[in-house]
Amino acid sequence: MAPHQIADVLIPLALDTAYSYAAPPGMSLAEGDVVQVPLGTRESLGVVWSLREGAGANLKSITAVLDAPPLGPKLRRFIDWIARYTLAPKGSALALALRVPEPSRTEPLRVAVRATGQLPKRLTPARARVLAAVNGGLLHPKRELAQAAGVGIGVIDALVDDGVLETVALPSESIAEQPDPGHVRPSLSADQRQAAGLLMAVVGTTALAHAGGPEARAVAGVVGKAPVILLEGVTGSGKTEVYFEAVAAALRRGVQALILMPEIALTAQFVDRFVARFGVRPALWHAGIGARRRERLYEAVAAGEVPVVAGARSALFLPFARLGLIVVDEEHEAAYKQEDGLCYHARDLAVVRGRIEDCPVILASATPSIETRVNVERARYKRVALPERYGGRSLPQIRAVDLRKDAIPPGRWLSETLRWAMTDALAGGEQVLLFLNRRGYAPLTLCRACGHRYECANCSAWLVEHRFRRALICHHCGHTERRPEACVACGTVDSLAPCGPGVERIAEEVAERFPDKRSIVLSSDFPGGTERLRQELKGIAEGAFDIVIGTQLVAKGHNFPQLTLVGVLDADIGLTSGDPRAAERTFQLLQQVTGRAGRGAKPGRALVQTYQPDHPVMAALLSGDAERFYREETRAREMAGLPPFGRLAAVIVSATERSAAEAHSRALALEALPPDGVTVLGPAEAPLALVRGRYRFRLLVKTEREVDLQAFLRAWFARAPKPRGGVKVAIDVDPQSFL
Repeated sequence: MAPHQIADVLIPLALDTAYSYAAPPGMSLAEGDVVQVPLGTRESLGVVWSLREGAGANLKSITAVLDAPPLGPKLRRFIDWIARYTLAPKGSALALALRVPEPSRTEPLRVAVRATGQLPKRLTPARARVLAAVNGGLLHPKRELAQAAGVGIGVIDALVDDGVLETVALPSESIAEQPDPGHVRPSLSADQRQAAGLLMAVVGTTALAHAGGPEARAVAGVVGKAPVILLEGVTGSGKTEVYFEAVAAALRRGVQALILMPEIALTAQFVDRFVARFGVRPALWHAGIGARRRERLYEAVAAGEVPVVAGARSALFLPFARLGLIVVDEEHEAAYKQEDGLCYHARDLAVVRGRIEDCPVILASATPSIETRVNVERARYKRVALPERYGGRSLPQIRAVDLRKDAIPPGRWLSETLRWAMTDALAGGEQVLLFLNRRGYAPLTLCRACGHRYECANCSAWLVEHRFRRALICHHCGHTERRPEACVACGTVDSLAPCGPGVERIAEEVAERFPDKRSIVLSSDFPGGTERLRQELKGIAEGAFDIVIGTQLVAKGHNFPQLTLVGVLDADIGLTSGDPRAAERTFQLLQQVTGRAGRGAKPGRALVQTYQPDHPVMAALLSGDAERFYREETRAREMAGLPPFGRLAAVIVSATERSAAEAHSRALALEALPPDGVTVLGPAEAPLALVRGRYRFRLLVKTEREVDLQAFLRAWFARAPKPRGGVKVAIDVDPQSFL
């Protein structure tokens, strides 16, 4: 019998094995092709992982080769690595990178409106605001016009029906505009020029490394094969402008660049700065992009037509044709960790993909993670430093407000010291930022009559009151209840009391104490979507608001030139948790948020309200001695054998019945049999014991650095009992959360 071509096809499901299929006669196949194959009683997508010759007489045949970008060998190696490292099924890793266009899906028609010159038959206040927002014959997208006028889409449609506005179809947005590396030559400081020169040399577009002299020797110290470089600079030092020069170098070289950002909210000012430097917007990739546009962008990236992509962590899995540079902005951010499904850290995977693609990786941060700093000390990564703010501006002066001495009356949250500082700053026409890392109005609501506390029905967490929305919301599963007028337990009317502050409650106090000042609240649940958030951030930068009240959304990446005073209302949040990274994260967050002050012409200052002014985190922040904090925290990690000096993996067992989750976690622990260098802790009920209706127990594996953690986990789970009866087991290698 003549040999057949046999394809081992990987299916993007929770399967760890590629299935073998026969290639029909005349079908041309290559590794990486996206195909359609029979799987059970249905058809499924898959990717040809390998090809070989064989008999194949009893194998099912591939149905079709799909018109979709194939996955190149480097991307397939990347997927194999992810599966090995995270212990996830290989098919689950493939699902992160595979996107097949649906021919039936069309991109929504983009419609704009413009004024016709006619007047409405009936002029209401809402219609008047729309007419005021329409400028002559300019086109305005309907949703943007509605947001600008503060009205609903129905008001716009009614004006169209009246003939006051007319609709105009807009062409599809371009997927791949070509940035011009020479569009604007930036004005860089001496430190920035030196750092940019080093990064440009690493990308390989200048002859600086071969020019001789001290700069050439400096370049020679960082240029290597696919190096990882920490770009560390104080807040306001201009790190973005520096790594933009590396992007420009990649563009001149004809390779693609990927810029990862931890938050979609950071894209607003980033895009404006990118346009100012390169003349066009980068291609954006995040959850807010429509499905059809994502498909078009995926295909264009694979064809090499997209020079620069800026996006969230999922952009790391795009099928780049010629990836030549990866930038991870704010590399220390916990948002780079994917906690659900396949658990991974995008910063670490960016380093891996850079090595597979043989392209440099730039990790940018004012407060690098301890893992990254230790990698620099071990000479695994290089370091480029920006020790001073751009333009010679000084860092903000930071002072503690000791709440043990400067007591705040009950029901108030702004100390007397902070209020006087706000009054002075506002009198000078300057902006103030009040930072509190709690969304909503109050983190807990209880009944004064019977003590009933409002808890989520699906999670072991309190419901957070959101007074602007008149709702009680769970921040873990999204469960929402309308805030009742009477207690659901005892029936007492008007007995509900908020406990503790959220940003909405701070806004209430600000409105009372500074009634003539314009204020805005910004948090991750900001209404109106990313476009409205972009407009509001732009308004803050232009001075449209006097007081900004925000969560960590405003703590990083934003440049507000008129902001001179930052007030941190509860600096102790996070210091009392059992998370081994609690001190590091608190220091990073406070350093970032206080760094928003004084980035313009006027000097800045920050007041930090705390009950623990002597805590090492506070002492380092107030003294400006970040190096001391990093030294002490690194030494503590090393003594405890915690990452990066040891390794961790979390095993989370969950079930709809508490007893089932506990029983299976105990059965797992009995089969652990840890060898020397490995410790298995638990099982213990998770601090957040119930999430989305599932009870959770945790085990923690702690190993010495040299131990093959993945090999131990595979051997353990090979002999352990398999989960049954709705029990699920999740493995998180290098966990960032311990809830």
